[in-house]
Amino acid sequence: MALYVKDPEVDQMAERLSRLARISKTEAVRRALRRELDHVEAPNDYVERAMAFVRELNARAGPNGKPVDKAFIDSLYE
Repeated sequence: MALYVKDPEVDQMAERLSRLARISKTEAVRRALRRELDHVEAPNDYVERAMAFVRELNARAGPNGKPVDKAFIDSLYE
């Protein structure tokens, strides 16, 4: 199925990328779409890395026997 780009700005960007990268406009669009899809699909990896980081910090900190209540929070600012 063909893709027809009606927006002149998009056409100019595809033309510019193809000229700079010395590739066809089709390849320029393919790479741009692949890069965007990778970007959109990547947050799951970031979330997992962040959760692993938090787990590591919790393991390093060890158990904390103090309750986190108003008195404890107020003691942090005194």
